[in-house]
Amino acid sequence: MPAPSDIAPDRVQAAAALLRDAIAAHAPAVFTTSLGLEDMVVLDLIVREGLDVEIVTLDTGRLPEATHVLLDAARERYGRPIRALHPDAAALEAFVLAEGSNAFYRSVELRKQCCAIRKVEPLRRALAGKRLWITGLRRAQAVTRGALEPLAYDTDHGLTKASPLADWSTQDVADYIAAHDVPVNTLHAQGYPSIGCAPCTRAITPGEDERAGRWWWESPQTKECGLHVAPDGRIVRTRTLAQTA
Repeated sequence: MPAPSDIAPDRVQAAAALLRDAIAAHAPAVFTTSLGLEDMVVLDLIVREGLDVEIVTLDTGRLPEATHVLLDAARERYGRPIRALHPDAAALEAFVLAEGSNAFYRSVELRKQCCAIRKVEPLRRALAGKRLWITGLRRAQAVTRGALEPLAYDTDHGLTKASPLADWSTQDVADYIAAHDVPVNTLHAQGYPSIGCAPCTRAITPGEDERAGRWWWESPQTKECGLHVAPDGRIVRTRTLAQTA
């Protein structure tokens, strides 16, 4: 993570205002957090603003222990319930029986099937009955996210999607975390800027893209878990809110 400097106040204010306005217009809202750097910033903003948002994390069953430690620390620090959703046991058992515990290394298709069971289906449960989905996505994270809008209508999930950090840089995130002493995963200090399931995440080397350690055996164009892509593999379609009126 870059050395901290000073986060621009107007950038923080804009992110907070987007959250406030989106929740006021599109409640009920849910924030799904992987407990990554960006998501910890969004969680801190939600709590500081006193916003009425359900907070959910997806416990895939293969998360690093450091992520579980951070989850407990976040619950204690912020005093807010963070609901953990788990994969459907029967579906997961059938997949592992048929393909093995580490099938994701064998092909992109099998990796996506694993993600669908461990993450995508629990996400559907998290979004059920909600009108607003809050994420910590940023455009600069990956080539698949370059067209991300801060607020848009997600046509595949049928709700409004807010990404208040869409235009933030990696430095902006580091600055906010330093300024507000936000708790973070200890693996970040070991060269893991992006953390998912333990067997699908590695540390990166200097100069690599910050998501290079996620599914490192795949090409950058396929490296999405399915939470933000349509069933055919495209980045999830969105429309501006004006287009939905």
